[in-house]
Amino acid sequence: MLKRFIGSRAFYRSVLKLLIPIIIQQFISSFVSLLDNVMVGSLGTEAISAASIANSVMMVFNLAIFGGLSGISIFGAQFFGKGDMDGMRHTFRIKMYFSVFCALAAMAVYRFFGEGFILSFLRGDSNGGDMALTLREGTEYLNIMLLGLMPFAVVQAYAGTLRETGETVAPMVAGICAIVTNLVLNWVLIFGHLGFAAMGIRGAAVATVISRYVELVIVLVHAHRHTVKYVFLRGAYRSGYVPGRMVARVARTAAPLLVNEVLWSLGMTFINQFYSSRGLNAVAALNITGTAWNLFCVIMFAMGSAVSIMVGQRLGAGDMEDARDVDRKLIFLTEVIHILMGIAMIAAAPYVPLLYNVSDEVRDLTGRLLTVAGLALPIHSFAHVTYFTIRSGGRTLITFLFDAVYTWCVTVLLAFCLCRLTDMKILEIYFCVQFIDIIKLVIGLLMLRSDFWARNVVSEL
Repeated sequence: MLKRFIGSRAFYRSVLKLLIPIIIQQFISSFVSLLDNVMVGSLGTEAISAASIANSVMMVFNLAIFGGLSGISIFGAQFFGKGDMDGMRHTFRIKMYFSVFCALAAMAVYRFFGEGFILSFLRGDSNGGDMALTLREGTEYLNIMLLGLMPFAVVQAYAGTLRETGETVAPMVAGICAIVTNLVLNWVLIFGHLGFAAMGIRGAAVATVISRYVELVIVLVHAHRHTVKYVFLRGAYRSGYVPGRMVARVARTAAPLLVNEVLWSLGMTFINQFYSSRGLNAVAALNITGTAWNLFCVIMFAMGSAVSIMVGQRLGAGDMEDARDVDRKLIFLTEVIHILMGIAMIAAAPYVPLLYNVSDEVRDLTGRLLTVAGLALPIHSFAHVTYFTIRSGGRTLITFLFDAVYTWCVTVLLAFCLCRLTDMKILEIYFCVQFIDIIKLVIGLLMLRSDFWARNVVSEL
């Protein structure tokens, strides 16, 4: 029984080799996001609420990119496992087409409708804050952030493809350089150090945009200087040709994931909008909680990538039994880690809010929200790796039902009813919304036991 869930030393060495660069990059990113959040939070409740709302709106674009590229990456990982570099080259071209189109479309939508999106979050009690200031700063922040959409999209296309080959160090280095750039520029531009004028929340947006261009340059230089290693990049831009049959197959597989991520992110945005009806204090507390949550979830996010790559490569090679075995061990490892991470999050809950220049009410609420989030973390980690397991075999319609449909039919509906039809406080609502995913955990467990997800999607391409 133990051998079914616990791997050999060689197995864990291979997992660590893949995970450590991803974890380092995501940990530094999340930690710096926490520091950025503290810097913006020092400007007051209005500033941190404005940034929170704008980032909630931007999340739809970020996850649309993630969803579309994830669907295409199913083929990239399996082509690499098969040793088909022409197939990888074609999938890379599809990624580039998709990324550029999404960035241009998002820039147009946010430019014309961004202020209205932000305004929809400002319907609750001001709790003594300035709603007009929050709207103005949120809109300015969003408009500057639009300049970073294109480099963000292109980096995701490159970095994701490099990871499919097992290369995780180069994207990590580029990400760390971007993170350090962002942190330093935040300090300089938000507060006006080194002779620069203090830009406040606008400085945070400018710093983020510049850091994304830094990351793009590093990734491009590395990738195109090592085409001996990354054979798929040879001649990648000599032609834009992609076989029509492949486009159709990839589109059929990737479309549900794209729609899934868009709907899921919209669902999360709506939930945050429902939460905002409980006032500006709730918006600020949830922003701090979300930033801390990302810091404690870096291993969970990395484990999703590990499942995609390690299981996907074995499926592409046609080794179904090994794919199932690796997946089972990765899921068990994920749960053990996140029981411990949940305990750590609960222990840190009283101290994280002390980093922020917010009212005592916001600090107290944040501590309670973090405790709830820590208790629910093992549930969410299981659902997360289950999602990536099903996705690795190309069962994207099932992942759509498991993720987006569940989110809208259960989570969003619950949040709407509790926020709009009851007088429950935000802490009680948040608890209910977090723990409703116990249903999702049970569904995921049943699907994993069926083994229906294990299939090769590139054998006929």
